Amino acid sequence: MDSPSGDRDRDRDRGPRPGGPGGRPRRDYRSFNRRKVCSFCVDRVAEIDYKDLGRLRRYISERGKIEPRRKTGTCARHQRRLTTALKRARALALLPYTADQARRIGI
Repeated sequence: MDSPSGDRDRDRDRGPRPGGPGGRPRRDYRSFNRRKVCSFCVDRVAEIDYKDLGRLRRYISERGKIEPRRKTGTCARHQRRLTTALKRARALALLPYTADQARRIGI
């Protein structure tokens, strides 16, 4: 039969509880649950143009990679169209493929 002190020993092994004395402070998780909104849906963009470099540059990292949906908040439909537009712009040398090319053009 388990002793009552056995439960305390298990709790002691876990370390301090969050928000308790000596523990890490509690975080407000309400700010993490906010959904990002697709800017293409808000602006009611019918077609994502590969020549619109000002808009497309926001979706490329400083290393030249395409930013993921979870970071930009783009919906699935527009993310697919955005990827196609970015790849077309890269093929025409309007946007860089790599970080080295990005440094040369000054993105």
